[in-house]
Amino acid sequence: MEVLEKLDGPGGRAYVWKQDGFSFDAGPTIITVPHLLEELWALCGRKLSDDIDLRPMEPFYRIRFDDGSWFDYSADPVHMRAEVARFDPDDVAGFERFIEEAALCYRLGFEKLGARAFDSIGDLLAAAPDLARMRGWRSIYDMVCSHLRNEKLRVAMSFHPLLIGGNPLSVTCVYSLINTLERRFGVHWAMGGTGALIRGMVKLLAERGVAVRCNAEVKRITVENGRATGVELADGSVQRADIVVSNADTAWTYKHLIAPEHRRHWSDRRIERGRYSMSLFVWYFGTKRRYDEVPHHMMLLGPRYEELLTDIFKHHKLAEDFSLYLHRPSATDPSVAPEGHDAFYVLAPVPHLDSGTDWATQAEPYRRAIEARLEATVLPGLRDHIVTSRVTTPQDFHDRLLSYKGAAFGLEPLLLQSALVPPAQPQRRRGRPVHGRREHPPRRRRSRRADVGQGPGESDSACRAVRLSCRPAAPPCRPTTCRSAGR
Repeated sequence: MEVLEKLDGPGGRAYVWKQDGFSFDAGPTIITVPHLLEELWALCGRKLSDDIDLRPMEPFYRIRFDDGSWFDYSADPVHMRAEVARFDPDDVAGFERFIEEAALCYRLGFEKLGARAFDSIGDLLAAAPDLARMRGWRSIYDMVCSHLRNEKLRVAMSFHPLLIGGNPLSVTCVYSLINTLERRFGVHWAMGGTGALIRGMVKLLAERGVAVRCNAEVKRITVENGRATGVELADGSVQRADIVVSNADTAWTYKHLIAPEHRRHWSDRRIERGRYSMSLFVWYFGTKRRYDEVPHHMMLLGPRYEELLTDIFKHHKLAEDFSLYLHRPSATDPSVAPEGHDAFYVLAPVPHLDSGTDWATQAEPYRRAIEARLEATVLPGLRDHIVTSRVTTPQDFHDRLLSYKGAAFGLEPLLLQSALVPPAQPQRRRGRPVHGRREHPPRRRRSRRADVGQGPGESDSACRAVRLSCRPAAPPCRPTTCRSAGR
Protein backbone atom coordinates (compact mmCIF):
# COMPACT_ATOMS: atom_id res chain seq x y z
CA MET A 1 0.00 0.00 0.00
CA GLU A 2 1.19 3.53 -0.77
CA VAL A 3 -0.32 6.93 -0.02
CA LEU A 4 0.10 9.49 -2.80
CA GLU A 5 -0.18 13.12 -1.64
CA LYS A 6 -0.39 16.10 -3.98
CA LEU A 7 1.15 18.58 -1.53
CA ASP A 8 4.75 18.74 -0.31
CA GLY A 9 3.73 17.38 3.08
CA PRO A 10 0.99 15.15 4.51
CA GLY A 11 -2.32 16.45 5.80
CA GLY A 12 -4.20 18.02 2.90
CA ARG A 13 -6.65 20.38 4.53
CA ALA A 14 -4.88 19.58 7.80
CA TYR A 15 -1.56 20.80 6.38
CA VAL A 16 0.68 22.85 8.69
CA TRP A 17 2.18 26.21 7.72
CA LYS A 18 5.54 27.03 9.37
CA GLN A 19 6.39 30.71 9.13
CA ASP A 20 8.62 33.13 11.10
CA GLY A 21 8.71 30.87 14.14
CA PHE A 22 4.93 30.32 14.16
CA SER A 23 3.04 27.11 13.42
CA PHE A 24 -0.41 27.43 11.85
CA ASP A 25 -2.82 24.54 11.38
CA ALA A 26 -4.21 25.17 7.91
CA GLY A 27 -7.66 23.76 8.55
CA PRO A 28 -9.26 21.56 11.24
CA THR A 29 -8.80 22.67 14.84
CA ILE A 30 -11.49 20.80 16.81
CA ILE A 31 -11.48 17.14 17.87
CA THR A 32 -14.88 16.02 19.13
CA VAL A 33 -14.93 12.20 19.36
CA PRO A 34 -11.49 11.18 20.64
CA HIS A 35 -12.48 7.58 21.37
CA LEU A 36 -12.66 6.95 17.61
CA LEU A 37 -9.02 7.97 17.34
CA GLU A 38 -8.23 5.78 20.33
CA GLU A 39 -9.94 2.91 18.52
CA LEU A 40 -7.87 3.53 15.39
CA TRP A 41 -4.64 3.48 17.38
CA ALA A 42 -5.77 0.32 19.22
CA LEU A 43 -6.40 -1.45 15.91
CA CYS A 44 -2.74 -0.75 15.16
CA GLY A 45 -1.72 -2.20 18.54
CA ARG A 46 -0.92 1.20 20.00
CA LYS A 47 -2.32 3.74 22.46
CA LEU A 48 -3.33 7.18 21.23
CA SER A 49 -1.72 8.71 24.31
CA ASP A 50 1.65 7.27 23.22
CA ASP A 51 1.71 9.74 20.32
CA ILE A 52 -0.93 12.42 20.96
CA ASP A 53 -1.53 14.67 23.96
CA LEU A 54 -5.20 15.70 23.84
CA ARG A 55 -6.37 18.56 26.06
CA PRO A 56 -10.08 19.18 26.75
CA MET A 57 -11.39 22.69 26.17
CA GLU A 58 -13.59 24.25 28.87
CA PRO A 59 -15.56 26.16 27.87
CA PHE A 60 -15.64 24.78 24.35
CA TYR A 61 -15.83 28.20 22.76
CA ARG A 62 -17.18 31.70 23.25
CA ILE A 63 -19.89 33.04 20.96
CA ARG A 64 -19.63 36.83 20.79
CA PHE A 65 -22.61 38.68 19.37
CA ASP A 66 -22.48 41.89 17.40
CA ASP A 67 -23.50 44.01 20.39
CA GLY A 68 -20.57 42.71 22.47
CA SER A 69 -22.53 40.23 24.62
CA TRP A 70 -21.30 36.65 24.64
CA PHE A 71 -22.33 33.08 25.39
CA ASP A 72 -19.77 30.59 26.74
CA TYR A 73 -20.66 27.15 25.36
CA SER A 74 -19.76 24.33 27.74
CA ALA A 75 -20.34 20.66 28.61
CA ASP A 76 -21.44 21.65 32.13
CA PRO A 77 -25.26 21.48 32.22
CA VAL A 78 -25.50 23.84 35.21
CA HIS A 79 -23.31 26.41 33.47
CA MET A 80 -25.30 26.06 30.24
CA ARG A 81 -28.62 26.61 31.97
CA ALA A 82 -27.17 29.68 33.69
CA GLU A 83 -25.90 31.03 30.35
CA VAL A 84 -29.32 30.52 28.76
CA ALA A 85 -30.97 32.23 31.72
CA ARG A 86 -28.70 35.28 31.32
CA PHE A 87 -30.25 35.87 27.90
CA ASP A 88 -33.83 34.78 28.64
CA PRO A 89 -34.94 32.94 31.80
CA ASP A 90 -38.11 31.85 30.03
CA ASP A 91 -36.03 29.88 27.52
CA VAL A 92 -34.44 27.52 30.06
CA ALA A 93 -37.28 25.02 29.75
CA GLY A 94 -37.12 25.24 25.97
CA PHE A 95 -33.36 24.65 26.10
CA GLU A 96 -33.95 21.47 28.09
CA ARG A 97 -36.41 20.27 25.44
CA PHE A 98 -33.90 21.04 22.71
CA ILE A 99 -31.24 19.02 24.55
CA GLU A 100 -33.64 16.07 24.76
CA GLU A 101 -34.47 16.21 21.06
CA ALA A 102 -30.80 16.56 20.09
CA ALA A 103 -30.06 13.49 22.22
CA LEU A 104 -32.75 11.58 20.30
CA CYS A 105 -31.09 12.57 17.02
CA TYR A 106 -27.77 11.38 18.43
CA ARG A 107 -29.18 7.99 19.42
CA LEU A 108 -30.96 7.43 16.13
CA GLY A 109 -28.73 9.34 13.72
CA PHE A 110 -25.30 8.47 15.14
CA GLU A 111 -25.48 5.37 17.32
CA LYS A 112 -28.09 3.50 15.27
CA LEU A 113 -28.02 4.71 11.68
CA GLY A 114 -24.35 5.64 11.86
CA ALA A 115 -23.46 1.97 12.33
CA ARG A 116 -25.42 0.91 9.25
CA ALA A 117 -24.29 0.83 5.63
CA PHE A 118 -26.68 2.39 3.10
CA ASP A 119 -25.89 0.49 -0.07
CA SER A 120 -29.36 0.39 -1.60
CA ILE A 121 -32.71 2.12 -1.71
CA GLY A 122 -33.99 -0.65 0.54
CA ASP A 123 -31.46 0.31 3.20
CA LEU A 124 -32.69 3.89 3.02
CA LEU A 125 -36.34 2.88 3.22
CA ALA A 126 -35.57 0.76 6.27
CA ALA A 127 -34.24 3.91 7.96
CA ALA A 128 -37.37 5.93 7.12
CA PRO A 129 -39.13 5.26 10.48
CA ASP A 130 -36.15 6.62 12.39
CA LEU A 131 -35.93 9.65 10.11
CA ALA A 132 -39.62 10.22 10.75
CA ARG A 133 -39.11 10.00 14.52
CA MET A 134 -36.43 12.69 14.22
CA ARG A 135 -38.66 14.69 11.81
CA GLY A 136 -35.58 14.93 9.64
CA TRP A 137 -37.32 17.05 7.01
CA ARG A 138 -36.97 20.10 9.28
CA SER A 139 -33.87 22.28 9.24
CA ILE A 140 -31.85 22.51 12.40
CA TYR A 141 -32.73 26.20 12.63
CA ASP A 142 -36.46 25.39 12.48
CA MET A 143 -35.97 22.76 15.16
CA VAL A 144 -34.15 25.20 17.46
CA CYS A 145 -36.78 27.91 16.86
CA SER A 146 -39.51 25.50 17.96
CA HIS A 147 -37.88 25.41 21.42
CA LEU A 148 -36.27 28.83 21.92
CA ARG A 149 -37.60 32.37 21.50
CA ASN A 150 -34.49 34.45 22.08
CA GLU A 151 -32.79 35.20 18.76
CA LYS A 152 -29.28 35.04 20.18
CA LEU A 153 -29.95 31.65 21.75
CA ARG A 154 -31.39 30.43 18.46
CA VAL A 155 -28.10 31.32 16.78
CA ALA A 156 -25.97 29.76 19.55
CA MET A 157 -27.80 26.44 19.30
CA SER A 158 -28.08 26.23 15.50
CA PHE A 159 -24.76 27.34 14.01
CA HIS A 160 -23.00 23.95 14.38
CA PRO A 161 -23.66 22.71 10.79
CA LEU A 162 -21.37 25.50 9.60
CA LEU A 163 -18.53 23.44 11.11
CA ILE A 164 -19.16 20.82 8.39
CA GLY A 165 -20.05 23.23 5.60
CA GLY A 166 -23.81 23.19 6.02
CA ASN A 167 -26.36 25.97 6.07
CA PRO A 168 -28.32 25.87 9.36
CA LEU A 169 -31.36 27.14 7.44
CA SER A 170 -31.44 24.06 5.20
CA VAL A 171 -29.41 21.27 6.83
CA THR A 172 -31.55 18.54 8.39
CA CYS A 173 -32.16 18.72 12.11
CA VAL A 174 -30.50 15.31 12.39
CA TYR A 175 -27.27 17.29 12.66
CA SER A 176 -28.35 18.57 16.04
CA LEU A 177 -26.56 15.41 17.14
CA ILE A 178 -23.37 17.50 16.97
CA ASN A 179 -24.56 19.31 20.11
CA THR A 180 -24.84 15.97 21.90
CA LEU A 181 -21.49 14.76 20.55
CA GLU A 182 -19.77 17.81 21.99
CA ARG A 183 -21.49 17.58 25.36
CA ARG A 184 -20.87 13.83 25.67
CA PHE A 185 -17.28 13.62 24.43
CA GLY A 186 -16.04 17.19 24.76
CA VAL A 187 -14.03 19.45 22.48
CA HIS A 188 -10.30 18.76 22.46
CA TRP A 189 -7.04 20.19 21.22
CA ALA A 190 -4.01 18.13 20.20
CA MET A 191 -0.87 19.66 21.71
CA GLY A 192 1.42 20.62 18.87
CA GLY A 193 -1.64 21.30 16.73
CA THR A 194 -3.66 19.14 14.38
CA GLY A 195 -0.37 18.54 12.61
CA ALA A 196 0.67 16.40 15.59
CA LEU A 197 -2.29 14.15 14.82
CA ILE A 198 -1.22 13.91 11.17
CA ARG A 199 2.33 13.06 12.19
CA GLY A 200 0.97 10.37 14.49
CA MET A 201 -1.04 8.86 11.65
CA VAL A 202 1.96 8.91 9.31
CA LYS A 203 3.90 7.10 12.03
CA LEU A 204 1.18 4.44 12.26
CA LEU A 205 1.35 3.96 8.51
CA ALA A 206 5.15 3.71 8.56
CA GLU A 207 4.99 1.05 11.27
CA ARG A 208 2.68 -0.94 9.03
CA GLY A 209 5.00 -0.61 6.06
CA VAL A 210 2.91 2.01 4.24
CA ALA A 211 4.85 4.74 2.47
CA VAL A 212 3.53 8.31 2.12
CA ARG A 213 4.84 9.91 -1.08
CA CYS A 214 4.38 13.67 -1.32
CA ASN A 215 4.50 15.88 -4.42
CA ALA A 216 2.70 13.04 -6.21
CA GLU A 217 -0.40 14.53 -7.82
CA VAL A 218 -2.78 12.08 -9.48
CA LYS A 219 -4.19 13.25 -12.79
CA ARG A 220 -6.29 10.20 -13.70
CA ILE A 221 -7.65 6.99 -12.22
CA THR A 222 -7.33 4.27 -14.84
CA VAL A 223 -10.36 2.05 -15.32
CA GLU A 224 -10.67 -1.20 -17.26
CA ASN A 225 -13.82 -3.32 -17.58
CA GLY A 226 -15.59 -1.25 -14.95
CA ARG A 227 -12.88 -1.54 -12.30
CA ALA A 228 -10.12 0.81 -11.18
CA THR A 229 -6.71 -0.55 -12.18
CA GLY A 230 -4.32 2.17 -11.09
CA VAL A 231 -3.43 5.84 -11.40
CA GLU A 232 -1.61 8.17 -13.75
CA LEU A 233 0.48 10.84 -12.05
CA ALA A 234 1.12 14.41 -13.13
CA ASP A 235 4.62 13.45 -14.26
CA GLY A 236 3.11 10.96 -16.73
CA SER A 237 4.04 7.80 -14.85
CA VAL A 238 1.42 5.10 -14.34
CA GLN A 239 1.07 2.90 -11.27
CA ARG A 240 -0.98 -0.27 -11.34
CA ALA A 241 -3.03 -1.17 -8.27
CA ASP A 242 -5.51 -3.79 -7.10
CA ILE A 243 -7.51 -1.19 -5.19
CA VAL A 244 -7.62 2.57 -5.64
CA VAL A 245 -8.93 4.74 -2.82
CA SER A 246 -9.40 8.47 -3.27
CA ASN A 247 -9.79 10.69 -0.24
CA ALA A 248 -10.02 13.76 -2.44
CA ASP A 249 -13.01 15.98 -3.04
CA THR A 250 -15.89 13.84 -4.34
CA ALA A 251 -16.94 16.03 -7.25
CA TRP A 252 -13.35 16.73 -8.31
CA THR A 253 -12.54 13.03 -8.28
CA TYR A 254 -15.45 12.07 -10.50
CA LYS A 255 -15.22 15.04 -12.86
CA HIS A 256 -11.46 15.27 -13.30
CA LEU A 257 -9.95 11.89 -12.40
CA ILE A 258 -12.39 9.44 -14.00
CA ALA A 259 -13.20 9.53 -17.70
CA PRO A 260 -16.89 10.24 -18.50
CA GLU A 261 -17.46 6.82 -20.10
CA HIS A 262 -16.70 5.17 -16.75
CA ARG A 263 -19.18 7.21 -14.68
CA ARG A 264 -22.58 7.19 -16.31
CA HIS A 265 -24.32 7.93 -13.00
CA TRP A 266 -21.99 10.78 -12.02
CA SER A 267 -22.14 12.67 -15.28
CA ASP A 268 -20.75 16.18 -15.62
CA ARG A 269 -24.31 17.47 -15.61
CA ARG A 270 -25.15 15.68 -12.37
CA ILE A 271 -21.99 16.98 -10.73
CA GLU A 272 -22.74 20.54 -11.86
CA ARG A 273 -26.31 20.33 -10.55
CA GLY A 274 -25.18 19.31 -7.06
CA ARG A 275 -25.50 21.79 -4.22
CA TYR A 276 -22.13 22.65 -2.77
CA SER A 277 -20.99 23.90 0.58
CA MET A 278 -19.67 27.33 1.34
CA SER A 279 -16.02 28.15 0.94
CA LEU A 280 -13.70 29.84 3.40
CA PHE A 281 -11.44 32.85 3.60
CA VAL A 282 -8.73 32.12 6.18
CA TRP A 283 -6.19 34.62 7.47
CA TYR A 284 -3.27 33.25 9.50
CA PHE A 285 -1.31 35.80 11.51
CA GLY A 286 1.04 36.13 14.44
CA THR A 287 1.38 39.03 16.87
CA LYS A 288 4.31 40.28 18.93
CA ARG A 289 2.09 40.64 21.98
CA ARG A 290 -0.33 38.30 23.72
CA TYR A 291 -4.08 38.76 23.99
CA ASP A 292 -4.71 36.67 27.09
CA GLU A 293 -8.34 37.75 27.39
CA VAL A 294 -9.17 35.97 24.12
CA PRO A 295 -10.08 32.26 24.54
CA HIS A 296 -8.79 29.41 22.40
CA HIS A 297 -11.98 29.27 20.27
CA MET A 298 -14.25 32.25 19.64
CA MET A 299 -17.11 32.94 17.22
CA LEU A 300 -17.53 36.63 16.40
CA LEU A 301 -20.96 37.10 14.87
CA GLY A 302 -21.89 40.00 12.66
CA PRO A 303 -25.13 41.98 12.53
CA ARG A 304 -26.94 39.46 10.29
CA TYR A 305 -27.53 35.72 10.60
CA GLU A 306 -30.29 34.41 8.34
CA GLU A 307 -29.63 37.09 5.72
CA LEU A 308 -25.88 36.43 5.64
CA LEU A 309 -26.40 32.67 5.32
CA THR A 310 -28.77 33.30 2.41
CA ASP A 311 -26.19 35.53 0.71
CA ILE A 312 -23.52 32.84 1.10
CA PHE A 313 -25.43 29.67 0.25
CA LYS A 314 -28.26 30.81 -2.02
CA HIS A 315 -27.24 34.06 -3.71
CA HIS A 316 -23.48 33.23 -3.78
CA LYS A 317 -22.80 36.83 -2.92
CA LEU A 318 -19.71 38.10 -1.10
CA ALA A 319 -21.31 40.41 1.46
CA GLU A 320 -19.66 43.41 3.07
CA ASP A 321 -20.39 42.09 6.56
CA PHE A 322 -19.23 38.74 7.92
CA SER A 323 -19.22 36.41 10.88
CA LEU A 324 -15.87 35.02 12.00
CA TYR A 325 -14.29 32.09 13.80
CA LEU A 326 -11.17 33.23 15.66
CA HIS A 327 -8.70 30.53 16.66
CA ARG A 328 -5.99 31.34 19.21
CA PRO A 329 -4.11 28.05 19.79
CA SER A 330 -1.36 29.78 21.77
CA ALA A 331 -3.94 30.23 24.54
CA THR A 332 -3.43 26.52 25.26
CA ASP A 333 -0.26 25.53 23.45
CA PRO A 334 2.90 27.68 23.78
CA SER A 335 4.71 25.61 21.13
CA VAL A 336 2.85 27.26 18.24
CA ALA A 337 4.31 30.76 18.72
CA PRO A 338 7.55 32.35 19.94
CA GLU A 339 7.65 33.34 23.60
CA GLY A 340 5.55 36.44 24.29
CA HIS A 341 3.74 36.13 20.96
CA ASP A 342 0.33 34.83 19.88
CA ALA A 343 -0.67 32.68 16.91
CA PHE A 344 -4.09 33.16 15.33
CA TYR A 345 -6.18 32.21 12.41
CA VAL A 346 -9.47 33.82 11.60
CA LEU A 347 -11.95 32.19 9.26
CA ALA A 348 -14.85 33.79 7.40
CA PRO A 349 -17.49 31.65 5.65
CA VAL A 350 -17.80 32.96 2.09
CA PRO A 351 -19.54 31.74 -1.07
CA HIS A 352 -17.76 29.26 -3.33
CA LEU A 353 -16.44 30.32 -6.73
CA ASP A 354 -19.88 30.64 -8.30
CA SER A 355 -19.84 34.09 -6.69
CA GLY A 356 -17.53 35.23 -9.50
CA THR A 357 -15.26 36.96 -6.98
CA ASP A 358 -11.77 37.72 -8.29
CA TRP A 359 -9.82 36.71 -5.20
CA ALA A 360 -6.52 37.81 -6.72
CA THR A 361 -7.71 41.40 -6.29
CA GLN A 362 -10.22 41.02 -3.45
CA ALA A 363 -8.15 39.02 -0.95
CA GLU A 364 -6.21 41.94 0.52
CA PRO A 365 -9.18 44.35 0.84
CA TYR A 366 -11.18 41.54 2.48
CA ARG A 367 -8.30 40.76 4.85
CA ARG A 368 -8.04 44.44 5.81
CA ALA A 369 -11.76 44.56 6.53
CA ILE A 370 -11.43 41.55 8.85
CA GLU A 371 -8.38 43.13 10.50
CA ALA A 372 -10.35 46.31 11.18
CA ARG A 373 -13.24 44.32 12.63
CA LEU A 374 -10.96 42.35 14.97
CA GLU A 375 -9.14 45.51 16.04
CA ALA A 376 -12.42 47.24 16.86
CA THR A 377 -13.75 44.30 18.91
CA VAL A 378 -11.39 41.82 20.58
CA LEU A 379 -7.81 42.56 19.41
CA PRO A 380 -7.03 46.24 20.15
CA GLY A 381 -3.95 47.59 18.42
CA LEU A 382 -3.81 44.55 16.15
CA ARG A 383 -2.42 46.30 13.08
CA ASP A 384 0.65 47.54 14.95
CA HIS A 385 1.45 44.14 16.43
CA ILE A 386 1.25 41.80 13.42
CA VAL A 387 4.61 40.21 12.63
CA THR A 388 3.62 37.49 10.14
CA SER A 389 0.64 36.93 7.87
CA ARG A 390 -0.75 34.73 5.06
CA VAL A 391 -4.19 33.99 3.61
CA THR A 392 -6.11 31.15 1.95
CA THR A 393 -9.00 31.97 -0.40
CA PRO A 394 -11.67 29.93 -2.22
CA GLN A 395 -9.37 30.04 -5.26
CA ASP A 396 -6.71 28.25 -3.20
CA PHE A 397 -9.22 25.57 -2.25
CA HIS A 398 -9.80 25.05 -5.97
CA ASP A 399 -6.21 25.32 -7.23
CA ARG A 400 -4.18 23.88 -4.36
CA LEU A 401 -6.61 21.51 -2.64
CA LEU A 402 -8.57 20.54 -5.76
CA SER A 403 -12.02 21.32 -4.36
CA TYR A 404 -14.72 21.61 -7.01
CA LYS A 405 -15.96 25.22 -7.19
CA GLY A 406 -13.58 25.95 -4.33
CA ALA A 407 -16.23 24.57 -1.96
CA ALA A 408 -14.30 23.87 1.25
CA PHE A 409 -16.51 20.97 2.37
CA GLY A 410 -17.59 19.46 -0.95
CA LEU A 411 -21.25 18.68 -1.44
CA GLU A 412 -23.48 20.47 1.04
CA PRO A 413 -24.68 18.04 3.77
CA LEU A 414 -28.35 18.09 2.79
CA LEU A 415 -30.51 15.08 3.60
CA LEU A 416 -30.37 13.68 0.06
CA GLN A 417 -26.66 14.49 -0.38
CA SER A 418 -25.57 13.53 3.07
CA ALA A 419 -24.44 10.53 5.06
CA LEU A 420 -27.65 8.60 4.52
CA VAL A 421 -27.37 8.89 0.74
CA PRO A 422 -23.61 8.76 0.08
CA PRO A 423 -22.62 10.09 -3.31
CA ALA A 424 -20.72 7.11 -4.66
CA GLN A 425 -23.14 4.22 -4.13
CA PRO A 426 -23.60 3.16 -7.77
CA GLN A 427 -19.86 2.74 -8.22
CA ARG A 428 -19.59 0.87 -4.95
CA ARG A 429 -22.06 -1.77 -6.01
CA ARG A 430 -20.21 -2.37 -9.26
CA GLY A 431 -16.88 -2.74 -7.50
CA ARG A 432 -15.48 0.51 -8.84
CA PRO A 433 -13.51 2.93 -6.73
CA VAL A 434 -15.46 4.76 -4.08
CA HIS A 435 -14.03 8.10 -3.16
CA GLY A 436 -14.73 11.42 -1.59
CA ARG A 437 -13.44 13.64 1.16
CA ARG A 438 -16.64 13.68 3.17
CA GLU A 439 -16.78 14.09 6.93
CA HIS A 440 -20.37 14.23 8.06
CA PRO A 441 -20.96 12.74 11.52
CA PRO A 442 -23.55 9.96 11.02
CA ARG A 443 -21.14 7.71 9.09
CA ARG A 444 -18.16 8.14 11.39
CA ARG A 445 -18.76 5.29 13.80
CA ARG A 446 -18.77 2.37 11.39
CA SER A 447 -16.15 3.88 9.17
CA ARG A 448 -13.39 4.01 11.81
CA ARG A 449 -13.62 0.30 12.51
CA ALA A 450 -13.45 -0.49 8.84
CA ASP A 451 -10.32 1.52 8.27
CA VAL A 452 -7.57 -0.65 9.70
CA GLY A 453 -9.45 -3.85 10.41
CA GLN A 454 -10.79 -4.34 6.91
CA GLY A 455 -8.83 -1.87 4.81
CA PRO A 456 -6.55 -2.39 1.87
CA GLY A 457 -3.63 -2.64 4.26
CA GLU A 458 -5.00 -6.03 5.32
CA SER A 459 -5.07 -7.36 1.76
CA ASP A 460 -2.51 -9.93 0.66
CA SER A 461 -2.18 -8.05 -2.62
CA ALA A 462 -0.13 -4.90 -2.88
CA CYS A 463 -2.40 -1.90 -3.41
CA ARG A 464 -1.99 1.82 -3.51
CA ALA A 465 -4.23 4.47 -1.99
CA VAL A 466 -4.68 7.78 -3.75
CA ARG A 467 -5.02 10.73 -1.35
CA LEU A 468 -5.03 14.17 -2.88
CA SER A 469 -6.23 15.85 0.28
CA CYS A 470 -7.15 14.59 3.70
CA ARG A 471 -8.66 15.51 7.04
CA PRO A 472 -7.22 14.52 10.42
CA ALA A 473 -9.11 11.26 10.32
CA ALA A 474 -8.20 8.06 8.55
CA PRO A 475 -10.25 6.97 5.54
CA PRO A 476 -12.65 4.17 6.47
CA CYS A 477 -12.28 1.27 4.05
CA ARG A 478 -13.81 -2.00 3.05
CA PRO A 479 -11.76 -4.52 1.11
CA THR A 480 -12.73 -2.90 -2.18
CA THR A 481 -14.18 0.49 -1.24
CA CYS A 482 -13.38 3.54 0.83
CA ARG A 483 -15.08 6.70 2.01
CA SER A 484 -13.58 9.63 3.87
CA ALA A 485 -14.78 10.58 7.34
CA GLY A 486 -13.82 12.70 10.34
CA ARG A 487 -14.22 16.29 11.42
